[in-house]
Amino acid sequence: MHDLTEAVARIVSHSRIRTGTVHVFNVGSTASIGTIEYESGLLHDLPTELQRLFPPSRHYGHEQAWHDGNGHSHLQATVLGPDLTVPIRDGQLVLGTWQQIFHLECDIKPRERTIVVTVMGD
Repeated sequence: MHDLTEAVARIVSHSRIRTGTVHVFNVGSTASIGTIEYESGLLHDLPTELQRLFPPSRHYGHEQAWHDGNGHSHLQATVLGPDLTVPIRDGQLVLGTWQQIFHLECDIKPRERTIVVTVMGD
């Protein structure tokens, strides 16, 4: 899991958009974008609970079709979603005190990911 908050805030700052939205999108089907309190307990809990909900298994249809070991990875990423939209006010991200933007890789092997950040507004 990676904290993207500062990187997204820099992009928003450089855009000079004062009021609008920023959209953060993961390109790929086995990773997700969201918000979380980025602290050690939750950094452990989220992947652990995803593994409990969608454990590795050879019984998923994806496994039967592709035999690549990551059917559960696709399901985990799908439930969380590939994107997030955050409001911008006064040139700043509108996030709660303990709310950070994260990227979570759900796949069974390390991946190099492209994250698309689009800033819109005035």
